Amino acid sequence: MSRPKSIILLSGNGSNLKNIINKKKLGFINMDIDAVISDNPNANGLEIAKKENIKTFVIDSKKKLSESLNMILNEMQIDIIILAGFMKILPEDFVKTYSGKILNIHPSLLPCYKGINTHKRVLEAKDSFHGASVHFVTTELDGGPVIIQGKIEVNKYDNEDTLKEKVHSIEYEIYPLAIKWYVEGLLRQCNNHFLFNGVKIDSPIENISNIK
Repeated sequence: MSRPKSIILLSGNGSNLKNIINKKKLGFINMDIDAVISDNPNANGLEIAKKENIKTFVIDSKKKLSESLNMILNEMQIDIIILAGFMKILPEDFVKTYSGKILNIHPSLLPCYKGINTHKRVLEAKDSFHGASVHFVTTELDGGPVIIQGKIEVNKYDNEDTLKEKVHSIEYEIYPLAIKWYVEGLLRQCNNHFLFNGVKIDSPIENISNIK
């Protein structure tokens, strides 16, 4: 039986990509990474992929994003699309075409702080907690069903850099777990909810230590 096929979209240094690759090597995630795609030709994530002999593509900035992505994906049979720090907003038609197959990691406890600059906004609001969320991608920005969240405590010594580091550590734990669930067939999108092992779940999974 062939393994599920994935592509990863990124814009930056590829730390989540590297973590996913490591989890794959350890046998935690059973899938193939068919390609890494970036809108940034200088993204370090592309170099990480090349070192692992993964195909890389750079989106043509002169074309519409959906056109560029479809030109690449039309040649592939993809089971899951993983956004790992991809800073472009996916076009509505693309999201609808691949509905239920796109996962994203967002650095906040959604629905709080959709969009960018989440660490700064948490500090400005003097929140006690911060974290990361894995969600299905829909046409609403950062508005798809949230699958799993990891939470950290914000202390008086934190700044944007320390929060970024703490949230990254959460991302490296919860994103591979959500991907694992998906490729094993445990996780599916169902309108504005998700199914876990066939059971409709209305709120994010938070206590990840109890679910392996």
